[in-house]
Amino acid sequence: MKKIYLSLVAGAGLLFSQASTTLAQGDYPTLSQVNQRLQALSGSGSPAKLTSLTKTEGGKDIWVLKVGRGDMDNKPGIAVVGGVEGFHVLSVELALQFAEKLVKDHASKLDNTTFYIFPNMSPDAYEQYHASLKYERRGNAAKVDHDRDGQVSEDGYEDLNKDGFITMMRVESPMGDYMPLDKDPRILVKADRSKGQKGSYMIYPESRDKDKDGQFGEDLTEGIAFNKSLTYKFPIFQPLAGDFAASQVETRAMLDYLFDQWNIFSIVTFSPANNLSSPLKYNPADARKRILTSMLDKDVAINSMVSGIYNETISQKAYNQTNQGTDGDFFQWAYFHFGRLSFGTPGWWAPEAKDADGKPLGNPEANFLAWAEQEGMNDVFVPWTAIDHPDLPGQKVEVGGIKPFVMYNPPFSKVAEIAEEHTNFILKLADMQPKLEFHNVKTEKLSNGLTRITADLFNNSPLPTHSQLGERSRWLRKIRVDISKDQKDLVAGEKIQLIRSVGAFEKTTLSWVVRGSGSVDIKAGAAHAGFATLNVKL
Repeated sequence: MKKIYLSLVAGAGLLFSQASTTLAQGDYPTLSQVNQRLQALSGSGSPAKLTSLTKTEGGKDIWVLKVGRGDMDNKPGIAVVGGVEGFHVLSVELALQFAEKLVKDHASKLDNTTFYIFPNMSPDAYEQYHASLKYERRGNAAKVDHDRDGQVSEDGYEDLNKDGFITMMRVESPMGDYMPLDKDPRILVKADRSKGQKGSYMIYPESRDKDKDGQFGEDLTEGIAFNKSLTYKFPIFQPLAGDFAASQVETRAMLDYLFDQWNIFSIVTFSPANNLSSPLKYNPADARKRILTSMLDKDVAINSMVSGIYNETISQKAYNQTNQGTDGDFFQWAYFHFGRLSFGTPGWWAPEAKDADGKPLGNPEANFLAWAEQEGMNDVFVPWTAIDHPDLPGQKVEVGGIKPFVMYNPPFSKVAEIAEEHTNFILKLADMQPKLEFHNVKTEKLSNGLTRITADLFNNSPLPTHSQLGERSRWLRKIRVDISKDQKDLVAGEKIQLIRSVGAFEKTTLSWVVRGSGSVDIKAGAAHAGFATLNVKL
């Protein structure tokens, strides 16, 4: 069974050598290996600059890799983010391989776009994948009293069957809420009492009740989860969220950095949240709330278009993967509070499997186990085994379930293809970035030494210069148009104009009447939309 808290679930030569090592290795990299590959990417002569934004409570670096050429801060940018969930080790590898492929194979893309790659926002939790005791950890190394009983981490997980994995424990009880799934009795599902179903088990994470409060695994030996601590719909008073939004140094450091990057037009997050294999739906009522809880309609249309491109690029067919996101997560923050186009994907999910009658299994865990069996993966489930539980004397207690990490992270042998396809998708998104151009430039001589200048500012892109939500934001910069003439020589038109947005393949017409001779320079744009320049002879 899944954990309860996861019910939502040195130069180019060195770089190429490191990339080859990556593809040859048999498992997801350790933090040390990740750091070595990042250092190799940012060697002398590389277009990539590696910066540590801060260190976590556990002393781990929060890295950002800025990749580009020329005036990087005034080219449209894409942020690529991995490791928002510590158990999602695939996301770190996808972000890292994207960076490696970008520098090695796609350097021409850097002429027009700047990339900001945050490979791992949860390094403290990521370490658990390579620890002697494996469990799906989300929180950092901060010391937190999750159950607010005055003791810190007194009720964490415990390896009761001594197999090195934290799975689940089930307790046989007529008062239980859970029952075996018909199609795979290894899986427990909540009984539907409206259908007359009766539960026979209570389930808990593999743990003890050391503080004798009747709860199991409610005060974990881990701190705050990055992906539960952002400002949008912050889940106040919930475990792993923290006492207030963005309470951790890594969260604040990342947000501070992003708010300084005016040129970012889109963010791609590798995370459980997913609006790429299937776009989100527009909800008019939620879009009219004072605090929005639905993407706006024009942004939903963009989401649908980009989702189509994603599905054309990614060979794996989507299975049960639409996910709005969860309270306090980064994916939603990037849209609702940062105003950028936000796209999320887990990168991989177990393909749909069917039962003997050819019907979908429906249940995600049963589907995963059936797919794993088809793939010959026979080491993904711990059989239910009876134990003597010191806190539940006289009761039938069994430990077992799906092993940690396997449902969210494919075998490493599959990652190279997944990374290649997702790299291609992100580069397609970069090709779609806003592109401002001047067209239909006209000059008309008037009397008394005056000239009328008219030009169309055209956005030659399938994406608008601003998301619909970004138009409303007081933070996201508007399109600014400057003309080099002094104000006193402008008979009509403004020296500086601000335009809220230019839609996809749309134009706005600009006009001035200027006094004098010679030429004038006109510049229009914003960092996240790029700039267009024009020289006009009077």
